[in-house]
Amino acid sequence: MSYTQIVAADYSRAPAYFPMGFWFYLVLAVVILATSLIELVRGKGAVLEPKMEMLEDYHLFLLFLPILALAFVFCYLPLWGWRYAFFDYTAGGTLSMENFVGLRWFTYLFENEATRNDLLRVLKNTLAISGINIITLWLPMVFAILLTQVNSKRFRRVVQTLTTIPNFLGWVIVYAIAVALFSTTGFVNGFLTNILGTPSDVNWLMDSSHMWLKMWLWGTWKGVGWSAIVYISSISGIDPTLYEAATMDGAGRFAKIWNVTIPQLMPTFFVMLLMGIAGILSNGLDQYLVFSNAANGSAIEVLDLYVYNLGIGSGQISMSTVIGMAKSIVSVILLFAANTFSKKVRGESII
Repeated sequence: MSYTQIVAADYSRAPAYFPMGFWFYLVLAVVILATSLIELVRGKGAVLEPKMEMLEDYHLFLLFLPILALAFVFCYLPLWGWRYAFFDYTAGGTLSMENFVGLRWFTYLFENEATRNDLLRVLKNTLAISGINIITLWLPMVFAILLTQVNSKRFRRVVQTLTTIPNFLGWVIVYAIAVALFSTTGFVNGFLTNILGTPSDVNWLMDSSHMWLKMWLWGTWKGVGWSAIVYISSISGIDPTLYEAATMDGAGRFAKIWNVTIPQLMPTFFVMLLMGIAGILSNGLDQYLVFSNAANGSAIEVLDLYVYNLGIGSGQISMSTVIGMAKSIVSVILLFAANTFSKKVRGESII
């Protein structure tokens, strides 16, 4: 439809064309469809002999193969874009030896005072919010333990469903919920004005105070139920004989939690803790982008949002690439440092 509209409009400066990837995937889809139909016709009614059955290990590998392909496309293939850090690149331009600048952007990152001050401010926001998340990393584990102690399976399922659903809501929808609650005409101001008789028209979303705490609260509300699934699975895998032995020793419910459940969950908790430390510079982008405005921008801008604003907003693609590279390298170093620390302290590693 878009192609037809562009052709009909006859834009001379923007000729219509299909990208090469479109034709590649179109041919690939036709080949897959044809081979599937051939195999369906040839194998109709045939019984697979036992010697032709694939081993379970290969089944698992084939199930993992699409995830591996997606990880390569979205995690490793973008590393090819790091080359922009060594060129004076502008959007729509080309990379050549004429605009090759070597390590100029790396030195500019620390020599320019304005950029250095912005980085310090952004790093302060990033480390503060990540630090709060790491300090409260035990909340999903406690929530999972409390949830598994509920005797009513129906109530437990309802609570788990209600706390897991927010994870599947996009941050745009979460922000829409925040607007409905905390805008000048939102529920909170309406409740204060109409129910409590205290006139209020405060736009809570424009308030820049306690932004770190606010972002942590929204992130916790959205992700605590989803994060608890890992601990619920670990609890279901605990050997029941351990609880039986504790019961024989006269342990009550809280004694079982303290002496059996929590020690059994510690390996999982430490893995999540080490992963959180490794990703301390990665707060994500979506949450802070939708909640950011002119009033709270300086307090909410984390490193990922800063890179986005610098590259997409200001057009400084080379500089944003340098900062993204530095963040990735530091994250890898933190991951290996946390793994080494875990190996020395606990005798176990995650890599």
